[in-house]
Amino acid sequence: MNREYHKWWSDRLGRDMELLVFGHAGAKVLIFPTRGGRFHEYEDMRVVASLRDKIEQGHLQLYCVDSVDAESLYCCWAHPHGRIERQKAYEEYILNEVMPFMQDKNQHECVISHGCSLGAFHAANIAFRHPHLFKKLVAFSGRYDLTLNVEYFSDLFSGYYNDDIYYHTPTHFLPNLHCDWRLQQLRAMEIVLVIGRDDPFKANNEHLSHILWGKGIAHQLLTWDERAHRAYYWRRMAPLYL
Repeated sequence: MNREYHKWWSDRLGRDMELLVFGHAGAKVLIFPTRGGRFHEYEDMRVVASLRDKIEQGHLQLYCVDSVDAESLYCCWAHPHGRIERQKAYEEYILNEVMPFMQDKNQHECVISHGCSLGAFHAANIAFRHPHLFKKLVAFSGRYDLTLNVEYFSDLFSGYYNDDIYYHTPTHFLPNLHCDWRLQQLRAMEIVLVIGRDDPFKANNEHLSHILWGKGIAHQLLTWDERAHRAYYWRRMAPLYL
């Protein structure tokens, strides 16, 4: 299996950023790590190994990016305004550095946004905000409203709210989305949401599903047994849905 390590200085983030590429051809999968996870997490969790056949056969090429969660959404010492500003800069890094890099390496028309847990939020957020860039979204065990207090997961903005948080919260901005062009792009996207029956984010997934159906956006919401919120389950899900 082709494996490549890449590192470059990002002016948008003011730091070095690293990523791994697996595979030589096929649909490009942009993969976000879980909360605070690194670019090598997908490999460490052996999810890459679970996809080996599809990668080696040239069906998928994985791009596993790093996170800046400790500087943004989980930077507890920073004011919430600073947290969302750093999140915006991270999105700019993905859009203007990672995705052109992906296109230069592989001109395949299909780009898939994917992640698990907080990575599912990142994957869904960027795909819903920029649907013209993605053909498919595959999100496992995600929370799509980071302002919610659910179980021991707290509001990541500590009660603070502004327009930027609104536009980076899919279950907030999607109900008010009326742009025909964006809705057309979303309706053309294949969307797969997977959640465990006992996952604390299940209700939020159902709420997102209700919003999508209300906008005429077809998708799959699949429920697995138990909590299904760890690598053991994600290794089994990935070959089924990617």
